[in-house]
Amino acid sequence: MTNNDILRKVRFTFDITDDEMIGIFKKAGKQVSRSEISNWMKKDDDVAYVNLVDKNLAYFLNGFIILRRGKKEGPLPIAESSLNNNIVLRKLKIALDLKDEDILELLTYADFRLSRHELSAFFRKPTQSKFRKQQKPLPRKSGRRTKEPFQPLQVLLQTSLTPRPKHRHPPQ
Repeated sequence: MTNNDILRKVRFTFDITDDEMIGIFKKAGKQVSRSEISNWMKKDDDVAYVNLVDKNLAYFLNGFIILRRGKKEGPLPIAESSLNNNIVLRKLKIALDLKDEDILELLTYADFRLSRHELSAFFRKPTQSKFRKQQKPLPRKSGRRTKEPFQPLQVLLQTSLTPRPKHRHPPQ
């Protein structure tokens, strides 16, 4: 899953318009144009496709946090120049105000089992002994069911990112 895929998934999940995208980047201190956003949204095989670099995805995620949770006092957060799946998952967790239980519940909707301890290992500092780095995600074309461990970011992005009701059918 590329940075462009992550941006696309978040945008379409939350029905974010071009103007709102520009505003999200601006909240994090980054000026972008409508054409840049359009090129980032294109499919890989399009001639106008432009690869979204880590720093720009970090600006978007920081702006998304500010949009969803509000601006903290003090300076704007600094956009990381290098991202990995653990950082992206952490930023989405913050932006969506998800607790561990919420993430585990979302993962179960995609038939992806993960223990609370395995999940917490993704949010630890890399220097801690129990830290676990997410493996490379599965190919985009693969189905939701997987036996591969430690890929909750991709599974979350394949689900709707929002908790569903516990009962699928209304009580009678």
